[in-house]
Amino acid sequence: MINFNEAGLIPAIVQDFHTREVLMLAYMNEESINITKEEGYTCFYSRSRKRLWRKGEESGHKQQVIKMSLDCDADTILIEVVQTGVACHTGAPSCFFNIEFENVDKAPFSTQGLYTLLSDRKVRKPEGSYTTYLFEKGKEKILKKVGEEATEVIIGAMKNDKQETIYEIADLAYHTMVLMVEMDISINDIKNELSSRHIIDKKIKQESLK
Repeated sequence: MINFNEAGLIPAIVQDFHTREVLMLAYMNEESINITKEEGYTCFYSRSRKRLWRKGEESGHKQQVIKMSLDCDADTILIEVVQTGVACHTGAPSCFFNIEFENVDKAPFSTQGLYTLLSDRKVRKPEGSYTTYLFEKGKEKILKKVGEEATEVIIGAMKNDKQETIYEIADLAYHTMVLMVEMDISINDIKNELSSRHIIDKKIKQESLK
């Protein structure tokens, strides 16, 4: 039994199924919950527009639902999704990018965290940031840096210098992620592509064993 509030709504927390990052908070009513279950993609209720809305109906950034769970009081719903594109209307992967406090010493590094930071740089463009400089120069500049760093990786590897190669691969990864943000390519897009190849490879191996 879902405990809707006096307006017939329940807050819905949307979480990325792969990265576990919280993507957004929205509201649902009984009808939107039923539509979500039937269609397999998130549907919410807009309190401002007073109507149902399917996530991605305009942007194409849909959320395929993997799991829906209620909390202990049944007054909040958690939706785990596979996100296509980004969740936030600002272009950021998550709506929660305005950091109020962060214990830097305790915060572990993650590729998703870096991606979120780069997305924030693209939106806010803080002065003095190298990432801001790249976004302001545009895709041509970013592509040039990706090419330069790829060459540096090759040079480091050819010299059999492990530490230099690690350093240059890190540079290449960073500039590649800047390119991803510039082109609206999410980490999940890459994961899904790799996953599809893995599934195909497994099928080929299974067929060869028959």
